[in-house]
Amino acid sequence: MTIRIREDDLADAGVQALLALHLAGMQAGSPAGHVFALDLAGLRAPGVTVWSAWRDGRVAGIAAMKRLGAGAAELKSMRTHPEALRRGVAAALLDHIIGVARSEGLTRLSLETGSGEAFEPALALYASRGFASGEAFGGYVASAFNQFRHLELAPLR
Repeated sequence: MTIRIREDDLADAGVQALLALHLAGMQAGSPAGHVFALDLAGLRAPGVTVWSAWRDGRVAGIAAMKRLGAGAAELKSMRTHPEALRRGVAAALLDHIIGVARSEGLTRLSLETGSGEAFEPALALYASRGFASGEAFGGYVASAFNQFRHLELAPLR
């Protein structure tokens, strides 16, 4: 089945439900004070672009990019619908966002995520695309729970 990715305005009820599932999962799997996922209003803020992935007319995943300035952006709100897990949705979204970041001339794409078993599949995906462990960024404070990954982007030629 083909995965179709589109820029999203967050108006679709299925997309909103997946975002709610994402936020609930982050709250359940993270210590208090360590959830930095953007809610609906945060994802609609200036400088943030959201994409949704679709399969067979149903939302299969979401992801966003928040521009930080000075050639940097942050990957936000990556979530695959439970019915679409391990079918290439997250990889397609991540590859799409990396491509957009490069096309915009960005030089660094970063992310903040948690630790533990629930985060291992995402961390493996990020590592497979070249994201490396690094320092806190964008106002985050390092803790025993959170992790920071960075991908240095070569300009398109």
